[in-house]
Amino acid sequence: MAIRYASCSCGQLRMGCRDEPFLVSVCHCLACQQRTGSAFGIQARFQRDQVQQAAGRSTIYVRISDSGTAVTYHFCPECGSTVYWVVNGVPDMVAVAVGAFADPDFPAPAVSVFEASRHEWVGVGGDGLQHND
Repeated sequence: MAIRYASCSCGQLRMGCRDEPFLVSVCHCLACQQRTGSAFGIQARFQRDQVQQAAGRSTIYVRISDSGTAVTYHFCPECGSTVYWVVNGVPDMVAVAVGAFADPDFPAPAVSVFEASRHEWVGVGGDGLQHND
């Protein structure tokens, strides 16, 4: 079983994820744009039993999503990088920021969501990518 390691920019907050994520997605919602400081966010979703308990300290931020669900983000109090988050009501899932893996061979996204707020100059493609507004 392969383990991938994700960490914040300074390395203080880190975690390991076993095997492949069950979903990799790109999100163009305005909240992800603000959270990442980029034009979109990208996440890998893992079953909780695939994820090792995070090592290091995290600060949390709870945001109510567009669907009304609370999402708890864990970010490094030193460098500010978001490493992972959990969705209230989905206890068996952990989402990890794909950039935290710093792995150019990470699996490609299968879905692109909230494309209604996608910057028109952002092109997200790939074989079999599902596009959702």
